[in-house]
Amino acid sequence: MGIVHRATLTPSKQELVATWLPTQTWAEGLVVAEKVAEYRFDDPAGEVGVETILWRTTDGALLQVPLTYRAAPLPAAEEHLVTTAHHSVLGERWVYDGCGDPVWAATLVTAVLTGAEQSPMFFEDGGTRIDIPARMHVRGSGSEASGPPIDAVDSVIHSGVVTTLRAGSTEIELARVVDAPLGDGARLVGRVGDAPDETVLAVVRTA
Repeated sequence: MGIVHRATLTPSKQELVATWLPTQTWAEGLVVAEKVAEYRFDDPAGEVGVETILWRTTDGALLQVPLTYRAAPLPAAEEHLVTTAHHSVLGERWVYDGCGDPVWAATLVTAVLTGAEQSPMFFEDGGTRIDIPARMHVRGSGSEASGPPIDAVDSVIHSGVVTTLRAGSTEIELARVVDAPLGDGARLVGRVGDAPDETVLAVVRTA
């Protein structure tokens, strides 16, 4: 469960993603028009913010952009840095493409393999907790007790609009454009708003 700060991020999430997308091979020609939904998982250590945002593009595609927010640079991850930003409550944040961040990978794999759902979010107002209704519901397909430990991301490969990352004996396929075909494996599925059908967002395979 995570608290959402009533704060301003500069640049805004849409601004930072819009600036970063043209540098990504999988996003060629795609331009962000609006934010559609998001889902979050909790970092067990409580240090890293983990969020995946779905964006509608100007041509109607639905992009899936995982981001992590850190209070200090992630060592040896310069190629995955989206930007630095100023959070009006927490101060300077280093914003990373989640596919290059082991905390994002670990939280996703754990959710997929244990059958977990996204973390509920809330903010505090005068000491009262106010729950934030989810705009997107996700769940993992597995039933294991836990996921494997992930300390580092070994490789990140883009093939069309699918990104594959490897971390030790674990492999993750992420649909950068929602509904892109993915391979077999345990799955993270999601439903946006009141949409009747779930879609496969990511696949996890372990050796």
